[in-house]
Amino acid sequence: MKRHIYRVVTRGPEGDYRIRDYMTEEEIRHRHIQIGTDDCSTDITLRGRPIFKGLIGPMPEAGGVIRYESPDVFEQMTKEWCESKRKRRSRTQKPVIIEFQSQVELQN
Repeated sequence: MKRHIYRVVTRGPEGDYRIRDYMTEEEIRHRHIQIGTDDCSTDITLRGRPIFKGLIGPMPEAGGVIRYESPDVFEQMTKEWCESKRKRRSRTQKPVIIEFQSQVELQN
């Protein structure tokens, strides 16, 4: 069974991000109040993971990390993510003008 790291991201008093990693589920439970378990995640590896009061998550992160964020961090990171998305190109294209000669012109 693959080991997971539980990462909690919050914001400090000066606006900086604070990241704390927990090596086991028991460690994070000692620090945060569990209010349920995730039973509807589209990521199968997150199903059954704890849901904590005052945190948004669980969310998958690279390298076997299960991430939780405070609401203000979640809001800020979502805004940054939306702003960084590339603008889509319009699917409408300029009309292609095809010139052709009639059969009469071709015979001459």
